[in-house]
Amino acid sequence: MLYFSQLLEITSGKILSATAISTPIEHLLIDSRRLTAPATSLFFAINGERHDGHQFVKDLYAKGVRQFIIEENNSYISTITDLKDASVAIVPNSVRALQQIAASHRNQFAIPIIGITGSNGKTIVKEWLATLLSKRYQVVKSPRSYNSQVGVPLSVWQINASHTLGIFEAGISQPDEMIYLEKTIQPTIGIFTNIGTAHDEGFISRQQKIAEKAKLFEHCDAVVYCEEHTEIHKYLSAHLPNHIKRWTWKRIDTSLTSMGKGEGENLMHCITLMQHLGISQPEIETQLQLIHPVSMRLELKQGIRGCYLIDDTYNNDLAGLQIALDFLSNQQQRAKKTVVLSDVLESGEPEKQLYTRIAELLHSKNIDRLIGIGEILSRNADCFDIPTLLFPTTEDFLKKASTLFSNELILIKGARTFRFERIIQKLQQKTHGTVLEINLDAIVHNLNYFRSKLKPHTKLMAMVKAFAYGSGSAEVASLLQFHRVDYLAVAYADEGVILRENGITLPIMVMNPSEETFQQIIDYQLEPEIYSPRILQEFLNFLENNDQSAKIHLKVETGMHRLGFEEEHIPQLIDKLQRNHHRIQVAAIFSHLAASDDPAEREYTLQQITQLDKISSLLIEALGYEPIRHIVNSAGIAHYPEGQFDMVRLGIGLYGVGANEAEQEHLKTVGTLKTTISQIKHEKPGDTVGYGRRGKVTRDSTTATIAIGYADGFDRRFSVGTGSVWINGQLAPVIGSVCMDMSMVDITDIEAQEGDEVIIFGEQLPVQQLAKWAGTIPYELMTGISERVKRVFYTE
Repeated sequence: MLYFSQLLEITSGKILSATAISTPIEHLLIDSRRLTAPATSLFFAINGERHDGHQFVKDLYAKGVRQFIIEENNSYISTITDLKDASVAIVPNSVRALQQIAASHRNQFAIPIIGITGSNGKTIVKEWLATLLSKRYQVVKSPRSYNSQVGVPLSVWQINASHTLGIFEAGISQPDEMIYLEKTIQPTIGIFTNIGTAHDEGFISRQQKIAEKAKLFEHCDAVVYCEEHTEIHKYLSAHLPNHIKRWTWKRIDTSLTSMGKGEGENLMHCITLMQHLGISQPEIETQLQLIHPVSMRLELKQGIRGCYLIDDTYNNDLAGLQIALDFLSNQQQRAKKTVVLSDVLESGEPEKQLYTRIAELLHSKNIDRLIGIGEILSRNADCFDIPTLLFPTTEDFLKKASTLFSNELILIKGARTFRFERIIQKLQQKTHGTVLEINLDAIVHNLNYFRSKLKPHTKLMAMVKAFAYGSGSAEVASLLQFHRVDYLAVAYADEGVILRENGITLPIMVMNPSEETFQQIIDYQLEPEIYSPRILQEFLNFLENNDQSAKIHLKVETGMHRLGFEEEHIPQLIDKLQRNHHRIQVAAIFSHLAASDDPAEREYTLQQITQLDKISSLLIEALGYEPIRHIVNSAGIAHYPEGQFDMVRLGIGLYGVGANEAEQEHLKTVGTLKTTISQIKHEKPGDTVGYGRRGKVTRDSTTATIAIGYADGFDRRFSVGTGSVWINGQLAPVIGSVCMDMSMVDITDIEAQEGDEVIIFGEQLPVQQLAKWAGTIPYELMTGISERVKRVFYTE
């Protein structure tokens, strides 16, 4: 048990105030949005590259948190010192303090700890080891891929007296990071999975990256790795101290695994470690039967009867449950929240204590209903104070599943033995095999990249018009709301209404209002773009006739020559605004850049920025208050800091498309459009494929019919070899014409079979390349993906 009074000795900090020192610290908190137990939480205010945790201290105090660690010389210290009955410690670096506290906690347990590092495979090896060793040990492990400077200490903090083995990942992106993770984990056994290109940009050379990762093993008794990774083998052979045993393997044992190279390597690391723990070959072979592919992501899917499903069916440890509940809380699409949960196996805690903790967790996250599956959960039903349905087995639940849900968010989380994937299959909305996968982590990464380019007080408006550029407006808006963007923008009022009906409370600008939508705009507290004398007068007439008031966004013309008040309209505009100040509040004055992505048009862009400054200054002087001003879009955020004004608008960049190659390197792919091979055919010279016989076969060929067509958004301009798709690592050109619901591609030189995955665009085949083939821009292809294509949202 940790108490606040112990923090000085552990962190070498100083006490600003200490009035809650008798309260035990049970939860380490770094994100104010993930609060579950205020009274026993210690919040670390971290001043990061893009966020400053100190600004959330007062909010957490209002929610009941009384114990804080803050950093020296932060700008919020004067407001924090005013908090009564709070305990506050000041340290040089909050992340280091977090690591020191976790390391102190680790010191209390003399159990073997496996530390895993490498470029890839860390999470899979960890999960498989936890399964393989569960017969002999009570295992504690990193939740998901918690392997960062803050993820590792949060993982280590989970260790308790019931555990007999720990398995933790450690990842680094630059030199001098691993020394802190090693002190936190203090592994006794190490695994070095492999070395690859991930985070190469943070190191001088591959050899330096190996040396830095190997610092995890400095105090280990043994290290497991593959000798065929020659760079790793060479370094460890030369630099590991003699007392550290090297447990190595050379070739995948095909008698034990039939997996391909990547997964086979991961399994061989596990097998080698088990052998050197003294586990017999028969027991290893028996335990290997428990191994299944590991899904390392939470998926949000559309379900039947107006539901959304959160698919987290691959494990159900307590730490993973909390992460999944945080993700559930982030979703606003439906008000009612249900959790389908199996018995939580091998936690090491007494049953009553475990399910009491789970009940408290569900209560803190405002879960409306629990559906429990399993005998252990059923006999602990009295722990739960929310409506609960219980089933002894998954089979019993499936008999009634389709009638139990309507218009709700459902988290489905269970141990592998319960086979909850069958629940997902039963409850998810059935569509054809084409799917657009949306990587929510990539959206957050891109958001943070552009945020890093902003001045400290610049606000950010995110564009979610056109179904969030094809990505799914409500789901993306929920994510952006969670990550505290300042504004959203949609094209039409209907889009704003959908967001409001899905729980979005952020201010929303409507870019194309019309007279028939004014009532919706008022009813749903939307903010219209007003761009001309005509639309202003129509809106004023509506407000007067209905005795209403509203916020508006004034668009002025600076050089786009599309929409906006001309400079000659400004005197008349000022007059109307002054006479109707009781009806209208100007929330923003803005304009639209015409060519911010073209370096040759820099002078023109700067003229537009100057023009907005000139016109907005006149308006502000007349209004007597200062609306938000904005003109810069995605392409202009980094290149025109002088145009940031009070806010910027982030559109296509948020979805992973950069203005140029240099910017593209910093962005992550958000959407992956994929389908499957429906049928494979063999053609002879002279045969033709598709409508109009446009696909001419000139050699013995193999073709694949894929389940996507122009009705799904696969443009007809890709016909007759103009476009290609990605199948099993190779490009397959389109043969013949793209049809409404399917297309044909040439796979003569590709090993493939029916049912194989086909990537239309994604990381392997960027949407920018498809746009070049079609002679268009990525916007058109992304927004053209039909709503009949199922969207699956996921987070790692």
